[in-house]
Amino acid sequence: MLNGKHTSQKTVEEEVKALQIQVSNLCQFLPQEKVGEFAKMTKVELLEATEKSVGPPEMYEFHCELKTFRTKERELENVCKEKASALEKFKQRNERNKHDVERYYEKKRHLDNIKMLEKKKPWVEYETARKELEGVKKSREDAKKQLKTVRESQAPMLKKIQHIDSQLRPIENQMKDKTVSIREASQKCKQKQDQLDRKHREIEDIKQAFSLKQTEAADRQKRISNTRRMIDDLRAELANIGDQSDVTPQINAVNAELRRIQEEKAKMEGEKADMRREKDNLNGECRLLKNRLRSLDDMMKIKEEKLRGRSKDTYAAIQWLRQNKHIFSGNVYEPMMLVISVRNPHHAKYVENHIPFNDLRAFVFQKREDMEKFMMEVRDSQNLRVNSVFAPEESCATRAPSRPIESLKRFGFFAYLRELFDAPEEVMSYLCNQYKVHDVPVGTDQTKAMIKTVIEEPYLKVLYTAEEKYSLKKSFYSGKTSTSNSAVRPSQYLTMAVDAEEKRQLEEQIRTAEKSMQAIDVQMSAMQERTAKLDHCDNELRAQKKGLSEMKGKKRQLEQKISTKQDSLRQMEQGGIDLQKAEEETKAQISAVNSQKVAIVAEFMAHMKLRAKLSMEKVYMALETVGMTAEKTKLETDCREGSAELRVLEQACAMLEQRKARLLEMCKGLMRRAREICNMDPGESAVPPDLHTAFSQLPDTMDEIDAMLNEERSRADCFTGLSENVVDEYNRREQEIKNLEKELDEKSNALKTYRQNISEAKERWLNPLKQLVEQINDKFSDFFRSMQCAGEVDLHSENEEEYDKYGIRIRVKFRSSTQLHELTAHHQSGGERSVSTMLYLMALQELNRCPFRVVDEINQGMDPVNERRVFDIVVRTACKETTSQYFFITPKLLQNLQYADEMTVLCVHNGPYMLPPNKWDEKAFTRRCVRRKGK
Repeated sequence: MLNGKHTSQKTVEEEVKALQIQVSNLCQFLPQEKVGEFAKMTKVELLEATEKSVGPPEMYEFHCELKTFRTKERELENVCKEKASALEKFKQRNERNKHDVERYYEKKRHLDNIKMLEKKKPWVEYETARKELEGVKKSREDAKKQLKTVRESQAPMLKKIQHIDSQLRPIENQMKDKTVSIREASQKCKQKQDQLDRKHREIEDIKQAFSLKQTEAADRQKRISNTRRMIDDLRAELANIGDQSDVTPQINAVNAELRRIQEEKAKMEGEKADMRREKDNLNGECRLLKNRLRSLDDMMKIKEEKLRGRSKDTYAAIQWLRQNKHIFSGNVYEPMMLVISVRNPHHAKYVENHIPFNDLRAFVFQKREDMEKFMMEVRDSQNLRVNSVFAPEESCATRAPSRPIESLKRFGFFAYLRELFDAPEEVMSYLCNQYKVHDVPVGTDQTKAMIKTVIEEPYLKVLYTAEEKYSLKKSFYSGKTSTSNSAVRPSQYLTMAVDAEEKRQLEEQIRTAEKSMQAIDVQMSAMQERTAKLDHCDNELRAQKKGLSEMKGKKRQLEQKISTKQDSLRQMEQGGIDLQKAEEETKAQISAVNSQKVAIVAEFMAHMKLRAKLSMEKVYMALETVGMTAEKTKLETDCREGSAELRVLEQACAMLEQRKARLLEMCKGLMRRAREICNMDPGESAVPPDLHTAFSQLPDTMDEIDAMLNEERSRADCFTGLSENVVDEYNRREQEIKNLEKELDEKSNALKTYRQNISEAKERWLNPLKQLVEQINDKFSDFFRSMQCAGEVDLHSENEEEYDKYGIRIRVKFRSSTQLHELTAHHQSGGERSVSTMLYLMALQELNRCPFRVVDEINQGMDPVNERRVFDIVVRTACKETTSQYFFITPKLLQNLQYADEMTVLCVHNGPYMLPPNKWDEKAFTRRCVRRKGK
């Protein structure tokens, strides 16, 4: 409805817009649940909200227009940069390719020359081969005439050589037979000579065997003499030893001392074995304790990782605290979730549901000044979002519950919440004081079944059944109890309990075990030194015993050596050789061998005579053949000279014939090739006129053509990496350069136009905005100075040309010892954020264009001093005639506040026991209040 008349929603929205009412703008309408979001607004969002709320209607439009212009300007700048970059690249590339194009045409000229030379080359080759063929034909005819003349002059000599060969053939056959007989006689002579040599060696072997027997007899006599001399020396040494005293008593004394040392060493080894067993037992026990302690540490690490996943800032603060714990004077505890140890994991859900997560991750301090020092470092300096609390000065850890648990066991309660977990005294004191864990009973399913009876019990405000939490509130007016219940959430952080007392005991036991092992090591080291001394004495005694034993056994050894040498002497005297008999046997063997040699020499001489006779007959035949062979050789020499000339001529004729055929085929092939290269018909034999003109400018010899071809090819090979694509690409890119230059001019002109528009829009928007922010800053700073604090508002931008990054920055300081800090959702406390928000809204009040503004419960987080100061500022500012209407909604107010006549107070009563409006009697209510006050 609009002014009491039914109308459409669109009409209402138009009227709201016309009145500049912006329900979603936190600078005009700030509901209770949005108070925290105001501090979370970014500088950019706060600027836009302020422009919409108190700026001229066109200010926000100019801002949006500037952002749009700037976006298009960036786009045009990027397009111009891209076009300019592409244009520069194309120009540079064409400049590089220009030289390649010139080289391409130069290479093409060389290739044309090569092509023409290759066409002329087969014609020159053909003409050269044709001339060579004519010369070969003439040379072949001359060679045939010479061959005929040589053959006619050699016929008489060949007939005479054949006659001499017929006479020589019988004589040569007889000489061959004589040669075979001579060879057989020589073979038999050689056999007899070998037999004589063997007999000579046999006689030498007999003589050498006799000589060895003589040498062996002399050596035996020498060994006998040496053995007799050694026996005499040993007997003399034995006589000297017999005069020395007996060493047996000394050996017995040494043996007794050695037995004593061995017994002492055995005793010490037993003690060392006992110590080693004890050390092994301690080591095993220490390992078990360390494993248990490591498992506790692993559980702690898992809890730390869970905390890290939920709050990285808290984890970072833990690491800083562990390194700087020494700077605090009192006890400091890491977040409660790390130091609380639930005795039974099944009960962890009750503790975790009762203590909010913000306190579970809070650090606990024994002294307030330590907490302030900690927060100044981690929150103010490091910008970490962490929570911290301090324990009550008077410990509440052992505070007694309102009723003993025995009186509640009939309802199924088995313990108070405090009995379900362990924690350091300061942590437990804080939880008892803040969350009354000593007075919250925990029950079972039996409690759930009897819940109607349980909630009627007095003194119970919070209780737990097996799966639910119940909160009981008693009405101050009616005395009735209201109950709310919620399901108990499963535990996430406290399931893995780490018993701090158990950890301390484990560490103490490990230290005790390690000290015991160190003591054992000291004792074993001392025993090791004693053992080393005993080993040294043992070695000295054994050396002494060895010397005495050697002295005692030396006499027995000498007697054994003398006996052994005497036995050896008897064996040598019995094993003699009879040299006279051996000499007679040697002479008899040599005489028998000489008789055999005489028979062999007689046979050898007979064969020698036969061989001499046959040799003389062969000599006579050889002399007869010499004359005939000399004549034949002369004739063959003369004939051979003529034959050599004949063979040379025959070979020359054959070679000339072959060469003629080869040249003829070559001429035919060269003619075909020349026609093919020049694209001529098969019947044509003359060079076409156009080619003839081109050929006339080229060399006429093969050497000159090859030289020119090599030169042209070398020049063409120097132009590598070139093709027709280079020229095509060069021409295509020239056209693209022209197109890009045209497009770049168009975009540059458009960019200049946009920049002119931006400059004009910036002047229309920025100057009024700066004036508006200065007015807000003056008001805001005055309000903070009146509260003995400091605050300022400024227009913030990292880059003047980035209009979407402009924002309003609020900086405040509530303590004289700190610096101005930007207002954020994490740096200031809730009360400080509420004060800052309220004062900023007050700074906008006189500039506001909206008919009315609404703020809901913003004083809830303030301390009484700040709440009173802020209320006074609200009254002074909102009650001016030039400001818009201001609605301040709150569930409570402080007493003795300053009110103004321009204020209207509306009390909104609500609840199940409220009277209907038609039954409300204000006068009767006033009379009752006066009467009660009088009593």
